[in-house]
Amino acid sequence: MSENFEKEINKTFDGALTALVVASIAIVVIGGLVQVSFGAFTMSLEQAWRAVFDPKVITNPDVLLALLLGNEIPVDLSSETTVVWSLRLPRVLVGILVGANLAISGAIFQAVTRNELASPYILGVSHGAGFAVLLTLIVFSGLSVFLPIFAALGGIVAFIIVYAIAWKGGTSPVRLVLAGFIVGTIFYSFQRGLFFFAPDIGVVQTALAWTTGSLTGTGWEQVRTVLIPTLFIVPVSLVVSRQLNLLLLGERTARSLGMSVERVRFMLSALAILAASAAISVAGIVSFVGLIVPHIVRNIVGTDYRKLVLGCLFAGPALVVGADVGARLALNPIQVPVGIVTGLVGGPYFLYLMRKRQKLGEL
Repeated sequence: MSENFEKEINKTFDGALTALVVASIAIVVIGGLVQVSFGAFTMSLEQAWRAVFDPKVITNPDVLLALLLGNEIPVDLSSETTVVWSLRLPRVLVGILVGANLAISGAIFQAVTRNELASPYILGVSHGAGFAVLLTLIVFSGLSVFLPIFAALGGIVAFIIVYAIAWKGGTSPVRLVLAGFIVGTIFYSFQRGLFFFAPDIGVVQTALAWTTGSLTGTGWEQVRTVLIPTLFIVPVSLVVSRQLNLLLLGERTARSLGMSVERVRFMLSALAILAASAAISVAGIVSFVGLIVPHIVRNIVGTDYRKLVLGCLFAGPALVVGADVGARLALNPIQVPVGIVTGLVGGPYFLYLMRKRQKLGEL
């Protein structure tokens, strides 16, 4: 048993994947250190590093639990440690969780549709979830505690509409992308229309920042919100990597190997929608992460989803945390929404794919 497990681990962790994981962790650590060092309360990188690894916090489960649950901290902490752990580090943690969820969601959608252009953003899922969240924030603000649930419902409705429009005795990569563009545009228009129902200009400004994707102001509440579904999404996505590999072989081959294709496709799509919705509920619409991260990882580790999902789990956080550093420092003290930075990166990369591939769209 142990020998088989060791062989499986060796097959998964080759040199390319290991290098990707190490590089991604390095980007997250460096980016996180930069993030916790800047703000109204200034401190050096050395002070920030000591605050992050303050023994009073990292060796005391009661303190960590109090921070996570939003309770009163049971010990006295230095000013630097309080600022880092209460205000700045949660933003980094949210970026890590958002990046992982969006990257995994995009990878799953690309396998389910056998379409390398698929992503929560391209398929309209992000805009559907975004509309549901904005509707809750502006019109039904008393129900904001249920944001992840409403985001998931909005994403599900959007994806069902996209699939129904694209279906014509089956679907094709081109029809799915076109349908996703249409549905996404409609839901985006609904989002804009909701601004007229906002009670004051402050709500409008918050909503505008949210629709472009932002980690500004995120705290432990947002960490809790996205952490709970992530603890389910990550292990399940790793477990279903075999089913994702089978879907890439085509429906006929998958059925011949005993797979109930439509049932598996539905369950995997639901998992991808949950991942995207969890991220959107705390960070808004961070565009292009679900599209470009699976491509980058695929170019490095290959098409085996056992490696691809694991690579996305690390590369997604690296992109979002790195982009958030750029968003925060580019026009300091003005903080640019992180979605603008990922859009500036993802747009040119999308055009690069169009120019590079002769047959763009199919996996």
